[in-house]
Amino acid sequence: MNKTSVPSIDSIDRQWYLVDAENQTLGRLATEVASVLRGKNKASFTPHLDTGDFVVVVNADKIRVSGNKPQQKLYRRHSGRPGGMKVETFTHLQERLPERIVEKAIKGMLPHNALGRQMFRKLKVYKGAEHPHAAQQPKPLQLDPAATAQ
Repeated sequence: MNKTSVPSIDSIDRQWYLVDAENQTLGRLATEVASVLRGKNKASFTPHLDTGDFVVVVNADKIRVSGNKPQQKLYRRHSGRPGGMKVETFTHLQERLPERIVEKAIKGMLPHNALGRQMFRKLKVYKGAEHPHAAQQPKPLQLDPAATAQ
């Protein structure tokens, strides 16, 4: 009878990947990145372990959404105080903090527990083309060609 092998924490080989978000559709990019963060692209994927890789996303300020979403998509946050709800459109948030748009989209596709928070820490998002992770020699991650906005 075959036994299911569970990889030990020490045996997990973590790679660094670089994703250029320029002219990419937000949701399609987020699903690919979330899959890599979870480790679903590996044969050693285990649902209850963090087997994923590190992902660096650059050019977050050049991400695209389709249709009327730039004006209609809303991002909400609450201060915790009565009347503390803040609502912001995609366009305003992209001008102010473009990294947060990509982070929020990817975080919503990860598990909503401690394991998901651990996976989210391996995501690095930058609004420009420069990033401080050159020493890790990230490999370019090939995304699905359908993810590119028309």
